[in-house]
Amino acid sequence: MKLDEAESKMQHTVEATQRAFNTIRTGRANASLLDKVQVEYYGTPTGLKSLANISTPDASTILIQPYDKGSLNIVEKAISLSDIGITPSNDGSVIRLNIPPLTSDRRKEFVKMAAKYAEEGRVGIRNIRRDALDSIRKQEKAAEVSEDESRDQQDKLQKLTNKYTARIDDLLTEKEKDITTV
Repeated sequence: MKLDEAESKMQHTVEATQRAFNTIRTGRANASLLDKVQVEYYGTPTGLKSLANISTPDASTILIQPYDKGSLNIVEKAISLSDIGITPSNDGSVIRLNIPPLTSDRRKEFVKMAAKYAEEGRVGIRNIRRDALDSIRKQEKAAEVSEDESRDQQDKLQKLTNKYTARIDDLLTEKEKDITTV
């Protein structure tokens, strides 16, 4: 595994962690809360964003307008069964999700959830580092690279690991600030 390949994988891990953070409520309406919602549409699990227009008319409301009016009830059911913890209200043409203000206990839960996602991201980065280190050591054993080159690559790899771990930590700090801001 080359260093640029490892860096690319680390970048993808940071992006995946950011997407996971986006699914955590912060007390404000955000369409990305619905990213994980899957709707059983004609027997196929389909992402909600593929079936409906999702908008946030104000800070405490998410408006979902299915492209197919016949799918309104199944979209409502999928949202009810999802883990977002918000009850949808259906008025016959659109579904409204009213985002309640977060309690301090709920904020603490969300901070813990964000910390868990961040740790998963850091573990992913460390796994990429481990795989790259194994590859570098194999090249050294096979005499494809010198011992000095191997050490140099290992140092660069560690710097990359530190850089991307710090990015995840920065994202976590930002998300915690979002969650705890009333």
